[in-house]
Amino acid sequence: MTTEQNKLDINVGVKTTYLPNESSPDGGRYVFAYTVTLTNQGESPAKLITRHWIITDANNQVQEVRGEGVVGEQPHLQPGESFEYTSGTVLDTPFGTMEGSYQMITDEGIEFDAVIPVFRLNIPGTLH
Repeated sequence: MTTEQNKLDINVGVKTTYLPNESSPDGGRYVFAYTVTLTNQGESPAKLITRHWIITDANNQVQEVRGEGVVGEQPHLQPGESFEYTSGTVLDTPFGTMEGSYQMITDEGIEFDAVIPVFRLNIPGTLH
Protein backbone atom coordinates (compact mmCIF):
# COMPACT_ATOMS: atom_id res chain seq x y z
CA MET A 1 0.00 0.00 0.00
CA THR A 2 1.31 3.43 -0.84
CA THR A 3 1.34 6.24 1.67
CA GLU A 4 -1.55 7.88 -0.20
CA GLN A 5 -3.64 4.71 0.08
CA ASN A 6 -3.00 4.54 3.83
CA LYS A 7 -4.63 7.95 4.14
CA LEU A 8 -7.76 6.79 2.31
CA ASP A 9 -9.37 3.88 4.11
CA ILE A 10 -13.11 3.76 4.74
CA ASN A 11 -14.33 0.44 6.13
CA VAL A 12 -17.92 -0.46 5.23
CA GLY A 13 -19.85 -2.98 7.34
CA VAL A 14 -23.45 -4.05 6.65
CA LYS A 15 -26.13 -5.92 8.62
CA THR A 16 -29.43 -6.91 6.99
CA THR A 17 -32.92 -7.66 8.28
CA TYR A 18 -35.97 -9.06 6.50
CA LEU A 19 -39.13 -7.06 7.27
CA PRO A 20 -42.03 -9.55 7.11
CA ASN A 21 -44.65 -7.01 8.25
CA GLU A 22 -43.88 -4.79 5.24
CA SER A 23 -43.51 -7.67 2.78
CA SER A 24 -46.13 -9.46 0.72
CA PRO A 25 -44.68 -12.76 -0.53
CA ASP A 26 -47.93 -13.60 -2.35
CA GLY A 27 -47.53 -10.36 -4.29
CA GLY A 28 -43.81 -10.84 -4.93
CA ARG A 29 -42.75 -8.06 -2.55
CA TYR A 30 -39.89 -8.71 -0.13
CA VAL A 31 -38.72 -5.78 1.98
CA PHE A 32 -35.28 -5.66 3.59
CA ALA A 33 -33.60 -3.16 5.87
CA TYR A 34 -29.85 -2.76 5.92
CA THR A 35 -27.71 -0.95 8.45
CA VAL A 36 -24.41 0.39 7.19
CA THR A 37 -21.50 1.42 9.39
CA LEU A 38 -18.80 3.52 7.75
CA THR A 39 -15.55 3.85 9.70
CA ASN A 40 -12.69 6.10 8.67
CA GLN A 41 -9.64 3.91 9.26
CA GLY A 42 -7.40 6.19 7.24
CA GLU A 43 -5.28 9.17 8.14
CA SER A 44 -7.32 11.89 6.37
CA PRO A 45 -10.76 13.29 7.10
CA ALA A 46 -13.19 12.37 4.33
CA LYS A 47 -16.73 13.32 3.32
CA LEU A 48 -19.24 11.01 1.62
CA ILE A 49 -20.48 12.76 -1.52
CA THR A 50 -22.54 10.22 -3.48
CA ARG A 51 -23.57 6.56 -3.45
CA HIS A 52 -23.89 3.88 -6.12
CA TRP A 53 -25.79 0.68 -5.40
CA ILE A 54 -26.16 -2.42 -7.57
CA ILE A 55 -29.14 -4.49 -6.39
CA THR A 56 -29.67 -7.93 -7.94
CA ASP A 57 -32.62 -10.20 -7.24
CA ALA A 58 -32.79 -14.00 -7.61
CA ASN A 59 -33.98 -13.60 -11.22
CA ASN A 60 -30.81 -11.62 -12.04
CA GLN A 61 -32.85 -8.44 -12.44
CA VAL A 62 -30.47 -5.57 -11.67
CA GLN A 63 -31.34 -2.13 -10.33
CA GLU A 64 -28.72 0.59 -10.11
CA VAL A 65 -29.27 3.43 -7.68
CA ARG A 66 -27.18 6.59 -7.65
CA GLY A 67 -27.64 9.69 -5.57
CA GLU A 68 -26.20 12.28 -3.27
CA GLY A 69 -25.29 11.29 0.26
CA VAL A 70 -27.10 8.70 2.35
CA VAL A 71 -30.43 9.19 4.15
CA GLY A 72 -30.24 12.91 3.37
CA GLU A 73 -26.77 13.34 4.85
CA GLN A 74 -23.21 13.67 3.60
CA PRO A 75 -21.24 12.59 6.67
CA HIS A 76 -17.77 14.01 7.20
CA LEU A 77 -15.62 11.49 9.07
CA GLN A 78 -12.47 12.34 10.97
CA PRO A 79 -9.90 9.54 11.29
CA GLY A 80 -11.30 6.95 13.71
CA GLU A 81 -14.89 8.23 13.44
CA SER A 82 -17.87 6.13 12.38
CA PHE A 83 -21.28 6.91 10.89
CA GLU A 84 -24.18 4.48 10.94
CA TYR A 85 -27.48 4.63 9.08
CA THR A 86 -30.36 2.34 8.18
CA SER A 87 -32.17 2.23 4.85
CA GLY A 88 -34.09 -0.35 2.89
CA THR A 89 -34.86 -1.95 -0.44
CA VAL A 90 -37.60 -4.03 -2.01
CA LEU A 91 -37.02 -7.18 -4.06
CA ASP A 92 -39.39 -9.22 -6.22
CA THR A 93 -37.75 -12.42 -4.94
CA PRO A 94 -37.03 -13.81 -1.43
CA PHE A 95 -33.29 -13.32 -1.83
CA GLY A 96 -30.77 -11.22 -3.69
CA THR A 97 -27.58 -9.23 -3.26
CA MET A 98 -26.42 -5.65 -2.96
CA GLU A 99 -23.03 -4.07 -3.53
CA GLY A 100 -21.63 -0.77 -4.66
CA SER A 101 -19.52 2.16 -3.57
CA TYR A 102 -19.53 5.50 -1.83
CA GLN A 103 -17.74 8.33 -3.57
CA MET A 104 -15.65 10.15 -0.98
CA ILE A 105 -13.52 13.30 -0.96
CA THR A 106 -10.79 14.24 1.51
CA ASP A 107 -10.34 17.72 2.96
CA GLU A 108 -7.41 18.04 0.52
CA GLY A 109 -9.75 17.45 -2.44
CA ILE A 110 -8.66 13.88 -3.24
CA GLU A 111 -11.59 11.83 -4.54
CA PHE A 112 -11.78 8.07 -3.96
CA ASP A 113 -14.30 5.24 -3.75
CA ALA A 114 -15.14 3.33 -0.58
CA VAL A 115 -16.19 -0.11 -1.79
CA ILE A 116 -19.35 -1.69 -0.40
CA PRO A 117 -18.66 -5.43 -0.49
CA VAL A 118 -21.40 -7.67 -1.84
CA PHE A 119 -23.87 -8.77 0.82
CA ARG A 120 -26.92 -11.01 0.80
CA LEU A 121 -30.55 -10.16 1.34
CA ASN A 122 -32.63 -13.21 2.18
CA ILE A 123 -35.66 -14.18 4.18
CA PRO A 124 -34.89 -16.51 7.08
CA GLY A 125 -34.78 -20.13 5.98
CA THR A 126 -33.59 -19.50 2.42
CA LEU A 127 -30.04 -20.40 1.51
CA HIS A 128 -28.41 -19.06 -1.66
